[in-house]
Amino acid sequence: MNEVSSASALKRAEELDALNAILPFDRRDQLAILLTDDDVATLKHLAKEGMGANTLRALASDLAYLEAWCVLATGLPLPWPAPEALLLKFVAHHLWDLAKREDDSAHGMPAEVEVGLRGQRLLRSEGPHAPATVRRRLTSWSILTRWRGLTGAFSAPSLKSALRLAVRATGRPRQKKSMSAVTADILAQLLSTCAGDRLVDIRDRAIFLTAFASGGRRRSEIANLRVEDLVEEEPVRSEPDDPASAPLPCLAIRLGRTKTTGPDDDARSLMIGRPVEALKRWLQEARIDSGPVFRRIDQWGNVDRRALTSQSINLILKARCVKAGLDPQKFSAHGLRSGYLTEAANRGVPLPEAMQQSQHRSLTQAAAYYNNPERRRGKAARLIV
Repeated sequence: MNEVSSASALKRAEELDALNAILPFDRRDQLAILLTDDDVATLKHLAKEGMGANTLRALASDLAYLEAWCVLATGLPLPWPAPEALLLKFVAHHLWDLAKREDDSAHGMPAEVEVGLRGQRLLRSEGPHAPATVRRRLTSWSILTRWRGLTGAFSAPSLKSALRLAVRATGRPRQKKSMSAVTADILAQLLSTCAGDRLVDIRDRAIFLTAFASGGRRRSEIANLRVEDLVEEEPVRSEPDDPASAPLPCLAIRLGRTKTTGPDDDARSLMIGRPVEALKRWLQEARIDSGPVFRRIDQWGNVDRRALTSQSINLILKARCVKAGLDPQKFSAHGLRSGYLTEAANRGVPLPEAMQQSQHRSLTQAAAYYNNPERRRGKAARLIV
């Protein structure tokens, strides 16, 4: 790296310090080399506009990959807007037919591009990319193009057709975020491992019950939950139509900006009964009255001031799976989200009511969790039994 480019990278590294709370610190220097001055300015602008931390982190990572790939594939920096031919080249380099590659070494990503990306630790997997990864990077590319006030060819029929055909050629099945849903029976097994009175048990119990009961919250939403987001509600009756039934504690969670809502949305999710009690016990035992709700606990039982990360939530669930005798490879934190809707379907809760709690915007996506329970109860598969 010459002195000019080295000085420019140093300047970008210093500017990325402003995004330190969002971008991974261990990749700051690598991002500073891969991203251009305009890229850094765009990311800082998006952060100022209030874009969610997880979304911004993904955009930065995808942008760095695109910049590196374009230089290796074309010898030139990433152009804005990208021409249609470059978008098609990106698809051809990342989605290809394994069988055809054996007969034609020129098929798919060129060897020199692959070696260059591996040398920069940007490419680790063997074979064609997962279709979901390619679609996500194209989406990030499109978002960044629009934020620069430009129009790209991302809706071109040729690109849509190439994607469809390439996905079919790769033959890779779509990977689910969590192979198995954490339904009520699985949740009970996880909670059984948190039955102790240690702070870590009280915290993990509150995490699982809060995430599930509040509509299957995403792990990022649980990690970002703050005491200020909790709103005490009037108790409700255990039997809504029976005024003499026992009262249950009720708590509302202000969701703020989520994957499907903006910062100005007043989206809320309700929790009633046992999950509320578990959450309140954690806050009391940990002596938390403001700031992050769920925090790290060190080996001596001290509660940190900092919030758990999204990845920590996932690792906690997997660790509890091991203790419960479950296969941790089959479950992830997303299983709490899919599990909530699956359990709602199993219990005959109307889909619109479940979606109001889970805050799903896509009827198609939410309905997918209802399909199997509905089909099991339905008549279509029972014509001959």
